Amino acid sequence: MKIIKASIEILAGTSNILQTIEKAGRTCYKSESKITDNSADNFIKNIIKRGHESVIEHGSLTVRVICDRGVSHEIVRHRIASYSQESTRYVNYKEGIEVIKPCFWEDNPQAYHLWEQYMDVIERGYKNLIESGATPEQARTVLPNSLKTEIVMTMNLREWRHFLKIRCEKHSHPQIREIAFLILEKFQDVLPSVFGDLSKEK
Repeated sequence: MKIIKASIEILAGTSNILQTIEKAGRTCYKSESKITDNSADNFIKNIIKRGHESVIEHGSLTVRVICDRGVSHEIVRHRIASYSQESTRYVNYKEGIEVIKPCFWEDNPQAYHLWEQYMDVIERGYKNLIESGATPEQARTVLPNSLKTEIVMTMNLREWRHFLKIRCEKHSHPQIREIAFLILEKFQDVLPSVFGDLSKEK
């Protein structure tokens, strides 16, 4: 068994995205003549400030998320998106499972130790089922919510803002907040004019 941390990676969407959004947005005002090499940032900040967020739907980002299965079930509830996810029906974990380290037991080593023990038991159960002739889609019935999964998700920028506003909120589940914080930090790094006004709620 391997214990890993949740992580994210931007796969596509950052190239020329701001220029595309500006061209689309300026169509509304017939102000294309104001486009310069550096005008997209301020234009986008202003339309977001005015609540004209439909314009940023012209851009999208694709992200690979590595999280546990439980978190992935929350993620796919966001419907204006496209998803491709690692399948437990077809992937055979006979060499050992990977699980995501829970982010909420730093102050409770006893609970964390028990969790590790239960993950070991589950891994042995899965391997025993495979060895007894079960197929991966049959043996997966014993796999835990903590099982690592990879999910590639594509959303337009307006939907990403919606996702981050909801999932960074303090009442969200700690593990989806962990993912949302990682995404927000990366997005603010690469597209500050679109995501710079969002914050992590403590």
